[in-house]
Amino acid sequence: MTKGNINVSVENIFPLIKKFLYSDHEIFLRELISNATDATLKLKHLTSIGESKSEYGNPIIEVKIDKEGKKLHIIDQGLGMTAEEVEKYINQVAFSGAEEFLDKYKDSAKDSGIIGHFGLGFYSAFMVAEKVEILTKSHTGAPAAHWVCDGSPEFTLEEANKETRGTEIILHIAEDSTEFLEEARIRELLLKYNKFMPIPIKFGTKEINDPEFTPKTTKDKDGKETTEPHKQITVDNIINNPDPAWTKQPTELEDEDYKSFYRELYPMQFEEPLFNIHLNVDYPFNLTGILYFPKMTNDINIQKDKIQLYQNQVYVTDNVEGIVPEFLTMLRGVIDSPDIPLNVSRSYLQADGAVKKISSYITRKVADKLKSLFNSNREDFEKKWDDIKIVIEYGMLSEEKFFEKADAFALYPTVDGEYYTYDELFNKIKAKQTDKDDKLVILYASNKDAQHSYIQSAKAKGYEVLLLDSPIVSHLIQKLETTKENISFARVDGDHIDNLIKKEDTSISKLSEEEKTALDTLLKEVIPQEKFSVQLESMDSDASPFIITQPEFMRRMKEMQQTGGGGMNMFGNMPEMYNLIVNTNSELVGEILSTKTKKKQERLISQSLDLARLSQGLLKGEELTNFIKRSYEMIK
Repeated sequence: MTKGNINVSVENIFPLIKKFLYSDHEIFLRELISNATDATLKLKHLTSIGESKSEYGNPIIEVKIDKEGKKLHIIDQGLGMTAEEVEKYINQVAFSGAEEFLDKYKDSAKDSGIIGHFGLGFYSAFMVAEKVEILTKSHTGAPAAHWVCDGSPEFTLEEANKETRGTEIILHIAEDSTEFLEEARIRELLLKYNKFMPIPIKFGTKEINDPEFTPKTTKDKDGKETTEPHKQITVDNIINNPDPAWTKQPTELEDEDYKSFYRELYPMQFEEPLFNIHLNVDYPFNLTGILYFPKMTNDINIQKDKIQLYQNQVYVTDNVEGIVPEFLTMLRGVIDSPDIPLNVSRSYLQADGAVKKISSYITRKVADKLKSLFNSNREDFEKKWDDIKIVIEYGMLSEEKFFEKADAFALYPTVDGEYYTYDELFNKIKAKQTDKDDKLVILYASNKDAQHSYIQSAKAKGYEVLLLDSPIVSHLIQKLETTKENISFARVDGDHIDNLIKKEDTSISKLSEEEKTALDTLLKEVIPQEKFSVQLESMDSDASPFIITQPEFMRRMKEMQQTGGGGMNMFGNMPEMYNLIVNTNSELVGEILSTKTKKKQERLISQSLDLARLSQGLLKGEELTNFIKRSYEMIK
């Protein structure tokens, strides 16, 4: 038997590990099972090239709880170690990382991401155990070794009687960590971190129907049938899926396989995904994964953190900001890359060159897939547009490369349910919607019902009106106006239609300049100046007498500020201000001017204003009550 001291100068290394990493102490199981998996995969490689004396077979990793003995066992059938290898890898190599760990983090090591980073994976066991044993036998056939350490720098190492190849780690669980002797807690951790590990993980046994037993059915003398019960057999309970969909080639998978894997990832999600994107690249970095587009709403604050990040099938995190472009964090699925370190802080990830390349690759891959879906089945893509547009529009705003590619598949729907790409829209409306200054004006509505009368006025002129109703539309049209040449967007209720798309001015007013001045004075006496800016316009005589609009610039800035438009609080704090456009060619407006009594003039103005406010949803509360009462009196 060998006794010795681990090569470390700090006496209280184990209490320090425990204290610094206590917030993340559950990862000990992930670390130990990762080690067991590595040992098994290395054996697989050695046997495949003929450098191992033993057969690979069908190895598993087993996790066992001994509640009475207060022990947790992690057993693998991998490479195993000789006594010399235990001395080297456990007593020396791992602890060279411990010294660096202490130097760097003794003041601030509550950051959870450092155990694996410093080669301390095995020693994470001491976060939950007061004593750890290693029982191991090498694939080379050398004698088995037994290592014991009680959390001090002292250890014992002796020969052991272990017949089978592999390593067994025995944790003597500390008094403050007895939760790790509970079956439910260990199952929870195995499903969280090891659900897709590449080696089968056994956790207990389960009863199933014997597949080789066929129950017999017999009839009694009355002809009543009785079927004997199924024969139950006990089998290993394999808790993980070692061959998840993302590890396979896309050619091996059918549509149902992708849907089935989605249900495995999100058992509580009852809606099917709309489509998926299979990621598979091996240069200049390794990355595999499957991303799913779920059904989206217009809520930009939709729950994120649904994409799971793995490193070689070991779960790392579901906080993928910095690795996945922000606009895609609304998606779901899995990303697996050996090039992403298991334990590092987010700031490290965001600065890492490989991670930046991964992010831009994912952006490109998603854009290519959307283009391919659009080209292969446009009708289906149009049907899904409302469910995916928020992601695409957000991507166009936040990622320049995505914006450039989006012209091929981003859609602009009309109020009539037609869908155009930008180029199609441009060619469709260019002839009619170019104004007198040669600028193309793209009309849009945000609410078909609320803006119905304005939409009808535009359609009467033969204009197309888009339906753009996502919460970030103000930001998006601002972006389009600055990148596309000589265009502007105008919401249909932003002004009278002839002012939105100004052609050569041919309109003649029925009122003289003196009459206009008298009308303007009269209107301003009745209409509250702090809410409405009165504009006299000579329009078609059958157009509405009073039209309320909200200036495009002001409204757009307020909307952008509400959805995170940076330093635009000055607009957000300004009171609501509207334009009141009065049609000087309307019969009603002429009647207001010619009415003899001041009281009747005021009543006609108030009633006309309230009708215009009603059409914009601006008449509420007491004002609405008074309007209804006044309307009934007028009918009488």
